[in-house]
Amino acid sequence: MSLQAPLRPGTTKTGSIRSVDADRSAGGRAAGRRSGYANWPVTIVLIVCALSVLVPLYVTVTMTFKTTAQSVDGNAFSLPAPFSVDGFVQAWQLTDFPRAFGVSVLVAAITVVGTILLASFTAYAIARNWDRRLFRWSFFYLLAAMFLPFPVLALSQVKLTGLAHLDNPFGVAILHVMFQLSFSVLLFTAFLRSIPAELEESARIDGASTGQVFWRLVFPLLAPMSATVGIFAFLASWNDFVMPSLITSDPALQTLPVLQQMFQTQFSNNYNVSFASYLMAMAPAIIVYLITQRWVMAGVTQGAIK
Repeated sequence: MSLQAPLRPGTTKTGSIRSVDADRSAGGRAAGRRSGYANWPVTIVLIVCALSVLVPLYVTVTMTFKTTAQSVDGNAFSLPAPFSVDGFVQAWQLTDFPRAFGVSVLVAAITVVGTILLASFTAYAIARNWDRRLFRWSFFYLLAAMFLPFPVLALSQVKLTGLAHLDNPFGVAILHVMFQLSFSVLLFTAFLRSIPAELEESARIDGASTGQVFWRLVFPLLAPMSATVGIFAFLASWNDFVMPSLITSDPALQTLPVLQQMFQTQFSNNYNVSFASYLMAMAPAIIVYLITQRWVMAGVTQGAIK
């Protein structure tokens, strides 16, 4: 028995199919025209935000290649003529750039490695023992620590690091890890909840211990989020000024952001030297972010969706 509706007089099956296809194509063209219209308020806001970053960056780059006379002529947007690298040479010598760069790299490396390891350990314990009150309240305790910025605890931290003989770059790196731990545990915990527990159960049936399950199964799966956490930790450590300036007692062991302060006092008129030093200090952070920003977005997106 056929349930097909009768065709209208003067129409055929082929004509009906063609009319449906025509309607679909017309709807697709209409949707394409609607999607082609720009949201001008949002576009204008994005353009203003982009210019607020690109214009200062342009001034920084052009100022570094000017001579001292050009840098004080009052025309910050002019191109360098003649082209000069004297600002880089003087900034390299004044800041002892290789030493300061090495200190900053050491602090950032310890911060990144320590944050990834401690945060992943903590998040794994919390995520797999969420039903236990101790672990659940530990998670809330770490979240509450996010609302305590370093300036609020600066005096106590300076006193404690001095008593523990950690008033050096190593002590700064430890504090960076501690202050990055809360946000990193939050990211790792959200990501770990998306990993099926059946994977770990199958590994335990094969005789794997908790350590083997974590290192051989769970930790490799955390690679996207580990990259995200590591990048955030690197940028926070590399760009930090307050903590190293207060904790490190030896001026010879200061990081690059702290050494930039000299250009706001003694050499305030040598703008080409100042901007050259600023550019050298922020270039590694820009390069690292440009190379790894796709992992940042991928890790955050996966953690949010899952």
